Amino acid sequence: MTDFRLTPLAASLPSTVPFVGPETQERARGGPFEARLGANENVFGPSPKAIAAMAHSAQWKYGDPENHDLRHALAAHHGCTPENIVVGEGIDGLLGYLVRLFVDQGDAVVTSAGAYPTFNYHVAGFGGMLHAVPYVADHEDPASLFAKAAEVDAKLVYLANPDNPMGTWHDGAVLKAALDDLPSGSLLILDEAYVECAPNGTSPQIDPSDPRVIRMRTFSKGYGMAGARVGYGIGHPDLIAAFNKVRNHFGMNRSAQAGALAGLQDTEYTADVLTKIANARETIYKIAADNGLTAVPSATNFVSIDCGADGAFAKRVLDALIARGFFVRMPFVAPQNRCIRISCGTPDNLAAIAQALPLALRDAKEG
Repeated sequence: MTDFRLTPLAASLPSTVPFVGPETQERARGGPFEARLGANENVFGPSPKAIAAMAHSAQWKYGDPENHDLRHALAAHHGCTPENIVVGEGIDGLLGYLVRLFVDQGDAVVTSAGAYPTFNYHVAGFGGMLHAVPYVADHEDPASLFAKAAEVDAKLVYLANPDNPMGTWHDGAVLKAALDDLPSGSLLILDEAYVECAPNGTSPQIDPSDPRVIRMRTFSKGYGMAGARVGYGIGHPDLIAAFNKVRNHFGMNRSAQAGALAGLQDTEYTADVLTKIANARETIYKIAADNGLTAVPSATNFVSIDCGADGAFAKRVLDALIARGFFVRMPFVAPQNRCIRISCGTPDNLAAIAQALPLALRDAKEG
């Protein structure tokens, strides 16, 4: 019998990951899904220029540990300095580094009940004390989050805009005004993973060096590079410099750096993809309406569909779709778990799920 000398904290944690991937489900069901519409991937893919850049990158070389060219290009894109930018292995990787920098055992952190669970996973991994507030009308609520942060003296407050898993959003001006109520000593993590898909004005117009907030962005959604794992943060130079204390300096592979740089510069291709995503959202809205269901308005590359009952019913709908070969997901906390969530797919993907959804609803109603 083994007796590994794990830390008491590590020994107390479950050996789990925040998400069960579609590959795991495909192995369990003995075959591939007909449509992969649950992970909010951008099925339209990256720019051909990004693909070419990745293919021609010199793989015998390590990636640039400074991420110099990408950081400078991102700084120009956002009108800030390279010292305001940190690049990492997706937003997930950056969240892990940020929690490591701020959270010791027992430190208070605030999020919304049912919000993006990977953040919670990192907090648990460092022994933080997670405090959750409910959604308000299917939106993460800045007032509730900041009030709880003041109550518990939270070091970090997590807020996604647009939100995952509901797809809802706040106007940027609302968030900018709400920052005045963020308690002193709390840092807002503003996760803007889906902001490229959102209406103009969704991202608040605040100084990139505002010490109250760090903004997280990704190449996984609008740029179609989820498999490359490229994320970045925008924040005060002192905070950005602190990442160098803990980050994996060779964590970014060279092809991902090259692809992200080329994708960022191919604005015409990205604009075309965002139009396809917007059209797919409208199609999903129609699929919901055709089945007597209500779609939650979305500013992301997915749509949450209210199944009209409780979480148990929505889970039966979900299971029936999975049984028919459609990988979809659902929120996991009530009352948001009354919904299923469908990612924006190709016209063929959505035509297929439009045929499957009435059958899944029938199965769910039959129990």
